[in-house]
Amino acid sequence: MADEAKQAQVAERIRTLTATAVRGLKDPRMGMVTITDARITPDLREATLFYTVLGSDEEVKDTAAGLKSATGHLRTVVGRALGMRNTPSLTFVADTVPEHAERIESLLSEAQKRDASVEQIRENAGYAGEEDPYREPRTKDEESE
Repeated sequence: MADEAKQAQVAERIRTLTATAVRGLKDPRMGMVTITDARITPDLREATLFYTVLGSDEEVKDTAAGLKSATGHLRTVVGRALGMRNTPSLTFVADTVPEHAERIESLLSEAQKRDASVEQIRENAGYAGEEDPYREPRTKDEESE
């Protein structure tokens, strides 16, 4: 097992090596790919690479197929450059963070269109439960009533 610092260092090195190697692929299915992040298991045997593709849904699917078919070649390139005893297996996962960010931006713009800023929504919001959840316990006189 590698410590967290080495894990992060190897993951970053795999990310940069893969990004460079992907640019050199001559597969016509490959679109505008950006390798956004890499994570590696503590035993340094499996690496997960997150990527985004600029383009339509069809280009995203074609790029995913291109990456899947080029995984063996990319693993060879990464293994030679790393010089480790065991070359980690590579798994490519589409990064959905940009889509989530766009969704949040659209929700905020809709709120602004309705003249409801976040501050106004906060001012008009009510408590989910009671206003003061830390009530004082009843006294004996109040219990008998």
